[in-house]
Amino acid sequence: MANRNDRRIEPRFDGPRDEPEDDVFSVREEDRVVPSRRKTPAKRKSSKARSTPRGRSKKPRRGMFGIFGRLVYWGFVLSIWGGIAAAGIVIYYGAKMPSSTTWAIPDRSPNIKIIGVDGRLVANRGMTGGEAVGLHEMSPYIPQAVMAIEDRRFYSHFGFDPIGLARALSTRVLHGRFTQGGSTLTQQLAKNLFLKPDRTLERKVQEVLLALWLEQKHTKDQILEMYLNRVYFGSGSYGVEAASRRYFGKSARDVTLSEAALLAGLLKAPSRLSPARDPKAAEARAQLVLGAMRGEGMIGEKELKTAMSAPATRAASFWTGSENYVADRVMEELPGLIGEVRFDIIVDTTVDMTLQDLAEKSIRRLIDESGQKLNVSQGALVSIDNSGAVRAMVGGYDYSTSQFDRASEARRQPGSAFKPFVYMAALEQGRTPDSMRNDAPIKIGKWTPENYNGKYYGRVTLKTALAKSLNSVAAQLAMEVGPNAVVEAAHRMGIESDLQPNVSISLGTSEVTPLELTAAYVPFANGGYRPEVHMIRRVTTTDGNVLYENTAGGGPRVISPEVVGMMNAMMTGAVEEGTAKKAAFAWPAAGKTGTSQNSRDAWFVGYTANLTTGVWFGNDDGKPMKKVTGGALPALAWHEFMVAAHEGVPVAALPGSWTPQPAAPAVAVEDQPFDENTFPAAPQPVRQQVGDAGGMAQEPTASIRRPVPPADVGGPVQRRETSILDVIMGN
Repeated sequence: MANRNDRRIEPRFDGPRDEPEDDVFSVREEDRVVPSRRKTPAKRKSSKARSTPRGRSKKPRRGMFGIFGRLVYWGFVLSIWGGIAAAGIVIYYGAKMPSSTTWAIPDRSPNIKIIGVDGRLVANRGMTGGEAVGLHEMSPYIPQAVMAIEDRRFYSHFGFDPIGLARALSTRVLHGRFTQGGSTLTQQLAKNLFLKPDRTLERKVQEVLLALWLEQKHTKDQILEMYLNRVYFGSGSYGVEAASRRYFGKSARDVTLSEAALLAGLLKAPSRLSPARDPKAAEARAQLVLGAMRGEGMIGEKELKTAMSAPATRAASFWTGSENYVADRVMEELPGLIGEVRFDIIVDTTVDMTLQDLAEKSIRRLIDESGQKLNVSQGALVSIDNSGAVRAMVGGYDYSTSQFDRASEARRQPGSAFKPFVYMAALEQGRTPDSMRNDAPIKIGKWTPENYNGKYYGRVTLKTALAKSLNSVAAQLAMEVGPNAVVEAAHRMGIESDLQPNVSISLGTSEVTPLELTAAYVPFANGGYRPEVHMIRRVTTTDGNVLYENTAGGGPRVISPEVVGMMNAMMTGAVEEGTAKKAAFAWPAAGKTGTSQNSRDAWFVGYTANLTTGVWFGNDDGKPMKKVTGGALPALAWHEFMVAAHEGVPVAALPGSWTPQPAAPAVAVEDQPFDENTFPAAPQPVRQQVGDAGGMAQEPTASIRRPVPPADVGGPVQRRETSILDVIMGN
């Protein structure tokens, strides 16, 4: 019988499978060319075992230790890769920075320290707003407060604080926002010195690199000092000195614990937390700083309670105080004296801060008391000594609300305060204080000047006419001497503004500033010399090197001693019996009031042998005041200031002298109409004697008809005395 294995088996595709393995393509062990080394199993697996899905096998379960191990493993791997990535970022952004050999601390923006003649600080000017103060000089509470709230491990880290950064990140996770900063003081200094305030990864990497460099090049105290002198404290204040002056009106050397806490609290948000903007927010932040200082053991419980009970600091929203008008004027003049300021300098001024305070209080008091009633909102005061040094200058009612300097920049009509230059020109052409003129209504062309209140006095001397500020007589004199002569006299005395050479100039229609008008009166006070008006005495570096010093001596003579004596005799009458009687005090004084049309401007410029002071009141918009004249508010302010300024100063007489002749009885012609064709001829002059300020022997001139000043005074030879009638008749 044949063997079954010899039968041929034909392939079948439609029958059932004989075994589960039929669909598996495999090669039996005995059919392999190279037999496997795997041992043949002793017996076949059970059908149950064969039913287990392929690719799945039972593995032993891992415990908690296995999971932790895997976490450690992967954490280690990730940290390595993270470190590599961080190093790559540092290298990449570090390569974009200049070579460290070229790094240098940039110069601090220069500060201009302006001080008065009495040594008191006037103001600081510059980008920082204050000078640099040494760490050992400032109040010790300041660095302690800053470290407590900003960087408590400042003296222990190396410029970058991983612990502080981790704390900041943890608070970010817990609170959903950053309640604490991760940057050290060194990093903040690096950012302020070298980088822009961009919130980018590049800036942060560069900040860390620069912080590490700073720590290598400088000591901790040097870094802290640089930081405190450069960081922004809000309200335009950079550095602790500027901030202390801005918010407390004192130096950083004198700051208390509560004030130091407020300063340190500002660093988080200088503009928002500024006490000039939000005193309550600033105070709340200061309380947190005090708590941090107590937590670090920097202060005791008693100190904490005392500081907590200190009243909240409320600062003005802007720099205040009239001394800032002085500082602004100094800053305008400084470039012309020393050029561009590249380092800290000290400017010694001529301003006396005691007088400055007196002037400011006088102007503000009068406006506070009468401003609403009299419709006056602004005032200005300038005081100059005989050498031309400005001793006080108030440019307005309140610097914090208006920085416009009305003393040196506002041009207003001086009114009758301009008349002394008309009378001076008349005296230089041969008239005397005793010369007579007819005060009556006049008409010059289409112009009809009228006296105040329409009152006329008939025949009066020039001395009386000036004392009573008679417009009619001033207009007559301007016609007689010519408007050009008046303009020349005014410019010679110190007026710098353009003046219109017309007859109406006699009533002060051309605009001038209070500073130049006051300066033009100084020659009357010092005997006839026009000094250089100045405010800066000396400019030095902080090391004491002199950059500029005012060495100008007395100015040139611009008016003869004879005319000085006559002018002082005439203007003394204005104070003693004329329109400025409210200005009179214990010293011999002279001056002239002025009121522009409809009381838009009210002036009084007066002087003693010690000081010349000019006062103006009015409104910026030119609105009329309510019948305010130069003899009212301006004279009162002048009196108040000058009485205080002369306290304890020996009394001195005004320069020059003049002896009047007995005056003829005046003829009342108040209601008599006059025009340019009805003026009587001037009386014949009489011989007089005049002297100078020095009390030397009086020498008569060749003829009092024409006092002859020195060759450099008064221009060309003047003509003889004439009246307006002579002018009209062509004589």
